[in-house]
This record gives sequence, structure tokens and C-alpha cells, in this order.
Amino acid sequence: MTLVFVGTRAAHSQVIPRNPDPAPAAQANAAPGNQPQDQGRDELRTGAALTRSGALRDAIPHLLAARADGADPYATGVNLAICYVGTGAGAQAVPLLESLRSSGYRTPATATLLVQAYIAMNRPKDAYDFLSATAAAAPGNETIFAYAADACTDGHQYSLGLRMMDLGLAMFPASARLHYEKALFLAQLDKIEEARPEFDRAADLDPNGYIGCLARVQKDLYDDDLKGANRLLDQAIHAGRSDYRMLSLLGTVLLDEGVAPGDPRFPEAQSALEESARERPDFSATQIALGKIDLMLGQYREAVQHLEAGRALEPDNPAVYTSLAVAYRHLGEREKASQASAELGQLLVRKPVQAPPPGSPAAH
Repeated sequence: MTLVFVGTRAAHSQVIPRNPDPAPAAQANAAPGNQPQDQGRDELRTGAALTRSGALRDAIPHLLAARADGADPYATGVNLAICYVGTGAGAQAVPLLESLRSSGYRTPATATLLVQAYIAMNRPKDAYDFLSATAAAAPGNETIFAYAADACTDGHQYSLGLRMMDLGLAMFPASARLHYEKALFLAQLDKIEEARPEFDRAADLDPNGYIGCLARVQKDLYDDDLKGANRLLDQAIHAGRSDYRMLSLLGTVLLDEGVAPGDPRFPEAQSALEESARERPDFSATQIALGKIDLMLGQYREAVQHLEAGRALEPDNPAVYTSLAVAYRHLGEREKASQASAELGQLLVRKPVQAPPPGSPAAH
């Protein structure tokens, strides 16, 4: 999930870096000392640093201590809300954010986080109504729609995401980012014919940029044009756009093209996926692809580690269960292999859909 960090321009993202320039917010800069207030500031500095590094669970005790000691209520509250939203504790984030906003902290950061928290708690009406009201009150804030799209993708709330993108595009019709998000939601809703012109629109609006490249790649993937997607990814990475998503897409596309140990491009696929995982270990598509790499290499214990990580991140992805069953079978763990196969069967009964293309949001 993309989250706004307090006092930093960085973002922690589960899909693409949708907001490279989050709105600045307050952070504590006072000199350390030994008084209770100084201890609170120290706790806030530690908690904010852990939050920026992505160690959200570790940050929470420090931020709670800072809050108890009366440290800066805005910086403490926003960082704590980030941690709650990022760790799935939306029930704790919502009252905290509502309290901050009722106290006068009606900032882009609190608004964005509250939309994310409502979505995470499966409160679509509250999320949509709040987003609509916030956008009307601050009509220049395009990035709140991008964050909302990210949260909807995480929560598999594609219909809500589509409605939100239509709302955003009514205000920002020339936004490549929102056209791209709309295309993805349409594709996830099996409206591929409606998605294609949205991918094209995003690519036309950002012909030489990151979003434009992703739009062209995703369109090729939905059209089963793996060679075309591969060519675009090679061009993007050689042009310096080698972020975790591009690397993950390159690795998974190469695997889907059939590269295997002994193939000259197999080390390239493996290296791209390993680099993607170093940058974003919680990106499920990368973990699942690395599990498949390990299966090919006969490294079944390592395969299970990656595949179980992928299943924890994306339990409704059918791609993980077949590979898990194979890995457990090779390890002689027949009960776990049978369980993986049974879970795949149950999943297909509940949701008998075609497998998504490599690197698509549903594969994450």
C-alpha cells in the first residue's frame, strides 16, 4: 500500500510509486534531553525513522510512547496512522484520524490516510463519500485518488476503485495515472475491451514516462503479447526505469516465455526478480516468481519459503497453489501438498476465472 510519510518525500508502495512527492508534514526536530517532553520527542524521532524505513510494527510502541508523553500530536498521530493502515489495523486508524481532523488537522495526509483506512475496513460508502467531499473541498489534490486506487487494489475492491477513478477523471481528465488505474480496474472486472482504450489514453498522455510504459506493457500482457511486453520492459530498464515493478514484470514475463535453466536469459530473469525482492520483499508477484525459479533449480525448501510468502500476501491467487503442491510433494510432505491442491480447488470453485497475465494486480 502506498503511504504518506511524515517529514520525508519517500513512499512505501505495494504496487507502483503512485505519488513521488507526498505532501510535506511536520516532524520533531528538537534537541534531545532528559525531561518527559524531551523523551517524547526522542520516541517520536525513533518512531518516525522506523516508519520511514518501513518497519511499521516496530515503530508503533515508540509512537504510542511519544503520544503518551505529549509529543507533537500531528506528527505522532499521522505516523501512527500510517503504521496502523500499513499493518492492516484500520479499526485503530479510523478513530485516530477522525480525531486529528476534528482537532483541526484537515491536511492532505490525514485525508488520504482516512480514505485508505475506510477502504481497508471494507467501508466503501464511507470511503467514496469522504473522497468525494474531500476532493470537492480541495479540487487540486489528484494524488488522493492514486492512493485510493492503491488501497482498492490491495483490498480487491475493483468496482469501488473504478467508481473512484471516474470521480477523479471528472476532475483530472488528462491524468495518465488515473486513466492507467481505471484500465487496471476494468481489466480486473473482465471488461478488457473497455480497458484497452484507457491503457492507450494513459500511454498517449505519458508517452515517454513510467506510467505510459506500464500502460503499454499491461496492454500487451492482457493481449498475450509476451514478446511485445518483454521488448518494452527491456527498453524501459535500459532507459533507467528499473524499479521493483519493472524488474518483477521482466522476470515473470521471461518465465512465461519459457526461459529455464540453461537458457541464456534465465540468469537475467533470476537476477531481475532477486533485485526486485531486495527492493520490495512484500511484493507477492516477485515472491511467487522466485518460488518458480527455485522449483526449476530443484531448491524446494527455498521455493516453499517464497511461495508461502506469496500466499500470505495474495491468498486468492491460484498461481501459488500449484507450485506449492509441487514443492511440498518433492519434499515428501504429502499432507501439505494435498492441502495446497485442495485449497486451489476450493478457490477455483469460488472464483472460476482465468489466470491473470504476468505481473497484473491480481497476481500480486
